[in-house]
Amino acid sequence: MKGKVCMITGANSGIGKTTALGLVKMGTTVVMVCRNRNRGEAAMDEIKAQSGNESVELMIADLASQKSIRQLVKDFTDKYQQLHVLINNAGVAKANRTLTVDGIETTFAINYLAPFLLTNLLLDALKASTPARIVNVSSMVYKWGTIDFDNLQGEKRYDMDKAYNQSKLAIVLFTYELARRLQGTGVTVNSLEPGLVATDFGREYTGFKRLMTTKIWRPFMKSPEKGAETS
Repeated sequence: MKGKVCMITGANSGIGKTTALGLVKMGTTVVMVCRNRNRGEAAMDEIKAQSGNESVELMIADLASQKSIRQLVKDFTDKYQQLHVLINNAGVAKANRTLTVDGIETTFAINYLAPFLLTNLLLDALKASTPARIVNVSSMVYKWGTIDFDNLQGEKRYDMDKAYNQSKLAIVLFTYELARRLQGTGVTVNSLEPGLVATDFGREYTGFKRLMTTKIWRPFMKSPEKGAETS
């Protein structure tokens, strides 16, 4: 991976941050995509200190905004001619139904539409860098997901688990179809399931589910380092 360029979304914490650190240690130039500048800069400084490598850059983007995603791609392609690895890692699970600036349900927008748009906008850069790879981070819960076209954005009824499961199924289906379309191009597309990982991902959980994730399941969860190995 030395000399390669990799973009990772949601790279300021959890699996994304750990993956970024591992790649920087290998000599990869890593572009960290984060929404919060302060958190992103803190994570970037920590990665530089732990790796002894300065080949990491922070780009700020709100993946809930399609305009912001398009600006991210412009900023990236203005500076880099190649992209060898794209890791679509960022994800959310919203306890209550909220809408993005584009009027789209937030979980579906960030977990599926954002990587869909970002990946398609970066395909030319990936094809120019073959062999290249796209990695979509999914979850085991995709197995329980359904694509509910009659309630795609939870406008009739919103359930946090159903919205999250649906978004993770959508990204798996996207992975399969994109892999089919990119056969023979030198761009490989994979989806991964990191398992139960001890991150702050479920911070919006409440009640019994919060108790389960923060107290009961926590001792049995993987560390972010173990979870990142699948990336």
